Amino acid sequence: MKEKNSYFLLILTLITLLLGLHLFKRQALGQSAILPTSPLSLRVRHQRELGLKKTMGDRGLQLGSEVFLRAFKHSRVLEVWIKKEEAYELFKTHPICYFSGYAGPKTKKGDQQVPEGIYAATPQRMNPFSSYHLSFNIGYPNALDRALGRTGGSIMVHGDCVSLGCLAMTNKGIEEIYTILEASFLAGHTQVPIHIFPFRMNLLNRWRYIRYDWQDFWSQLSPIYDYFEEHRQVPSVKIENGRYLLEENQ
Repeated sequence: MKEKNSYFLLILTLITLLLGLHLFKRQALGQSAILPTSPLSLRVRHQRELGLKKTMGDRGLQLGSEVFLRAFKHSRVLEVWIKKEEAYELFKTHPICYFSGYAGPKTKKGDQQVPEGIYAATPQRMNPFSSYHLSFNIGYPNALDRALGRTGGSIMVHGDCVSLGCLAMTNKGIEEIYTILEASFLAGHTQVPIHIFPFRMNLLNRWRYIRYDWQDFWSQLSPIYDYFEEHRQVPSVKIENGRYLLEENQ
């Protein structure tokens, strides 16, 4: 009888510990920020974590740190930046396997345009059950898009190298990016900023695209691009009267 009671107490203790660990992770992410998983995402995490830890460690970076993503439509690249102390360091540049549309923001559902502007991934926007291997939602439409009456949704960064309005990566690329974002969320960070630009916002490129109708909108993105280029810190951006504005006193 004593042996049965001891066995029962052991099982109860293990259950309590596991429940405590679950609650700890939930509190670290925030009560409403539960990170979804699937057999695929768990397998990918298991396969990718060790290699990423080593690669980052060799460069003085840490898996689980704050992450910033920056995409450029013209050059078809997505940059992964990892925070190191007070500034971000470029970890890797991934080729965008495929995207549709042209320079300029997404304005309506079905225009097959990739958005441009200031977005973010969150734990709730991770999709381990994606039809395109793995994916995460960038958060379009954001407050500015809604203020301007822009429509559409479900704009993702995903795998499988096919897209209509999304940023499509190779499966290998999305597995690495997805694992990096997961690690950041599991470490307690609540979002990953995503800045999408039509091109690198230098004077030469602005001149090349001078005939496009989006000069006023792009003039709002340029200071955001310039700030990160100078400081290697993600600027605080506000939306006012349907425009992006840098917060003062940064």
